[in-house]
Amino acid sequence: MSRTERKLLGIVDRLARLRKERGEVAAELEYHRHIHDDAVRDAVLVEDGFDKMEAGSTGADVRRFSRRLEEIDRSIAELEERRIALLQRLE
Repeated sequence: MSRTERKLLGIVDRLARLRKERGEVAAELEYHRHIHDDAVRDAVLVEDGFDKMEAGSTGADVRRFSRRLEEIDRSIAELEERRIALLQRLE
């Protein structure tokens, strides 16, 4: 097996792991979005200091998972570009 083929297999493995993680993070993000929506609604309806604090906390969770999803998407795109370049070398 050539060095290019080994690199290609490594990229394929990393892509598989990232895609799996992406699915998990997307599901977690959806869950936190629902919690955040409920917390924001409660903060508006109840106008309680705790509810406002909870809405801020859940909003931070949504932002954190959104950022991670963006990072994963960037990594996948970069690895796809490298994979295509390696495939072209093999031709």
